[in-house]
Amino acid sequence: MFGKILDVIDKILTFFEEWTLFLSVFVCLIALFVNVALRYGFNYTLAWSEELVREVIIYTTLIGCGAAVKNRSMIKIDAVVQFVPKLKVFLTLLSNVVTIIFGAMMLYYGWKMAVLQVATQQKTIIMQIPLVYLYAFLPIMGTTMILRTIQIMYQDFQASASEC
Repeated sequence: MFGKILDVIDKILTFFEEWTLFLSVFVCLIALFVNVALRYGFNYTLAWSEELVREVIIYTTLIGCGAAVKNRSMIKIDAVVQFVPKLKVFLTLLSNVVTIIFGAMMLYYGWKMAVLQVATQQKTIIMQIPLVYLYAFLPIMGTTMILRTIQIMYQDFQASASEC
């Protein structure tokens, strides 16, 4: 039952992550290409394209964190595990718990920052995008990291249970 719920969450998150990351990077590349062509072909630049690239980098970094957890490609120092293999289960669990704590902090503080941006109504300089949209990605990142970490913890538990 729990595994099926995690599978549904995985499919939804994977669809969201892959398509929004693809579309945002694609739009960013088109904007950069047009800006370079205008700069070198017509001696004219688009000021908004550089701001768009900066916002897309922020977005892909924050949303990509959940995908990195899913693919188990978070940066880890595993030298201790290589020297003392008996600690692998404990250190993996510790790493997952720390990731969940970090995700919870991003969820909580990201929400507070987004609420603060609603109150101050700040916008980006050129494109006039309300900053609340950018800060709203922090709690989304925290949520996806927590869900993805729970998924890999469940997968690890299933794998260790099948070995016994």
